[in-house]
Amino acid sequence: MNPALAKRLEKKLLHYVGLAIERFNLIRPCDKILIGLSGGKDSLVLTRLLHLLKASAKIDFQLKVVVVDQGYGASFEALKEWLEREKYDYHIEKTNVAQVVLQKLLEHQTKTRPACMLCSRLRRGILYRLARAMHYNSLALGHHRDDLITSLMMSICYNGQISSMPPKLYSVEGDLMVIRPLVYCQESDIAAYAKALELPVTSSGCLVDKNSTRVRIAKWIAALSSENPKVPSNILRALANLKPPYLMDPHYFDFKQLKREKYERSS
Repeated sequence: MNPALAKRLEKKLLHYVGLAIERFNLIRPCDKILIGLSGGKDSLVLTRLLHLLKASAKIDFQLKVVVVDQGYGASFEALKEWLEREKYDYHIEKTNVAQVVLQKLLEHQTKTRPACMLCSRLRRGILYRLARAMHYNSLALGHHRDDLITSLMMSICYNGQISSMPPKLYSVEGDLMVIRPLVYCQESDIAAYAKALELPVTSSGCLVDKNSTRVRIAKWIAALSSENPKVPSNILRALANLKPPYLMDPHYFDFKQLKREKYERSS
């Protein structure tokens, strides 16, 4: 335990979470928020920070933690002890996600990325189902700044789209809001905070190779940031600083009807 470091990082992380909540209206009065806790450092820190905010918030909202046991054989005992010690309301859902994913790998010799995507979709579907069954209107996920910028670069390089993870969005049915309160938080701060508090980081037990496309893109961004530390924050800023006249999407800028005076005003 390193209480001094934890306190300093906690103040910083709470500031950025509060900024995201205020800027994107992530939490509203009487919201019932289900927290998806995987056992990783990100969702553990999200769980703690949201409960700290709830204790001091001027508005009333509910929190419940859900752990999806994917069936990879991971032990959640330490996680359960932590949740009970902190007196957090929680539920552990046992599933056969691992069986489904491994079967697909055997049947189709699926590569790492599609396997990870399938696993993610299955987990998300389970969280959606549980939120609806428990009558919760929001689902909080632990994606942070580095997840957003990695997703953006993956989308550009592999999908040909400028797309990432938004701070909040509604499900297709429109009945469930997905929120990401950690969008301004750096992964390094989250990792250091989890370590300083000795949070019970728990592996899912996934057997898929960790040398995924996401990992390689993250390493590339890290290499760029070693030369210029502002690279990650600049990529994040780009997500909220679009310049349609300097892109190529005719849905957002009418190039065919472009006039000189219009161009000058848009520059």
